[in-house]
Amino acid sequence: MRFIVTAGPTREHLDDVRFLTNASSGRMGYAVARAAARRGHSVDLVTGPVALPAPAGVRVHRATSTQEMYEAAKKLFPRADCLIGAAAPADFTPVRRIKGKAKKVEALLVLQLKPTVDILATLGRAKLARRGGRRQVIIAFALEVQSPLKNARLKLRRKNADAIVLNSPAAIGALRSDATILLRGGERLEVKQATKQRLGRILVALAESLRAPNRE
Repeated sequence: MRFIVTAGPTREHLDDVRFLTNASSGRMGYAVARAAARRGHSVDLVTGPVALPAPAGVRVHRATSTQEMYEAAKKLFPRADCLIGAAAPADFTPVRRIKGKAKKVEALLVLQLKPTVDILATLGRAKLARRGGRRQVIIAFALEVQSPLKNARLKLRRKNADAIVLNSPAAIGALRSDATILLRGGERLEVKQATKQRLGRILVALAESLRAPNRE
């Protein structure tokens, strides 16, 4: 199989120095990419700015902004069998980027933001049937606080995904964490105190099973 894996945060610049981002380390996406490569799959890793070594046997595509991550994934997607969206791209970007460095002023500043492209929802609308009629597989992630199961199921449908991994803010930077995997058919898998490496292996195995002929 040919995998695309997205990993890490993105940065939305306010000026040439400051930017909006989040605390994603990228370790989850890198663990998925490494697990897929070790299973003998072809892997393209689209990564935001992180301090991690590239996994062996993986093609790495670097991006800074959400738009750049989308453009890289969009280019690769038509040839992919599976997209696992483990990245945490920024949801908003400044309406206007200031050139240079904005000077500090003793006044209240109002920052105008606009939504960034929803990478998985946009690509999910373009899912293709592959050889033998099997469709591309998309596995999404959802970090939720309020009504987590309800919101994860809504994201599962909105992104046209085959499965979604639900976790909480406690997973950010943690060596082990809980996760709930929801499948489009209604199945639910609970993963308790798993390392990112173990969860990566579980997700690669899930992708393989979703692409199996008996799933069609």
